[in-house]
Amino acid sequence: MATWLVTGANRGLGLEFARQLRARGDEVLATARKPDRAEELRATGAAVLPLEVSDPDSIGALAKALSGRAIDVLVNNAAVTDEDRKIGDLSMDAFRRVFDVNVFGTALVAQALLPNLRAGKRRLIANISSQLGSVANASSGFSYAYCASKAALNMATVKMAKDLEAERFTVVTLCPGWNRTDMGGAEAPLDPKDSIRDLIRLIDGFTVKDSGRYVQHNGKALPW
Repeated sequence: MATWLVTGANRGLGLEFARQLRARGDEVLATARKPDRAEELRATGAAVLPLEVSDPDSIGALAKALSGRAIDVLVNNAAVTDEDRKIGDLSMDAFRRVFDVNVFGTALVAQALLPNLRAGKRRLIANISSQLGSVANASSGFSYAYCASKAALNMATVKMAKDLEAERFTVVTLCPGWNRTDMGGAEAPLDPKDSIRDLIRLIDGFTVKDSGRYVQHNGKALPW
């Protein structure tokens, strides 16, 4: 049995991570912005912890609450998007809000929980990115702030992988594909159950040799 911490687990992909991991007997520490409203998450049997990823004080409080607790796998899943889909719709507020959660907060959560991960058996950090963060595959039609934030998260992942290489950490950035969630919408082709099953299988098989990779849920590498 492994101990996983999953951020942004009150709905969508994070909730599905909690469901599947608990169903197979793993221990899950799951964060939510409003734990008192996370009934579905509690029903999985996960331990629900408060976390506002964009708030450094909240990140510090989480690290304090988990002091001395070993964590095998950190899944940085929490993310937001915006409606800035084309030039002319851009705003500083949108970029700040999205980057605060998707990049800055994600990196600071990983940093804050390094003592816990060092005490764990896997020392694995999985940053949930997107194929929309691939500069090589860039296209129009989705949030500027979101796509740019995922490209920045990919860089942060590679930096972490290099910095933690000597400690035999595995740090990867993963694309779950386009899923039928609140963010993905009803027209998305993928069921979160299938995507998360694929991602868990990948994470289970990763070793330090995979550190720094950018991979789709089907195991195929994505171009940066």
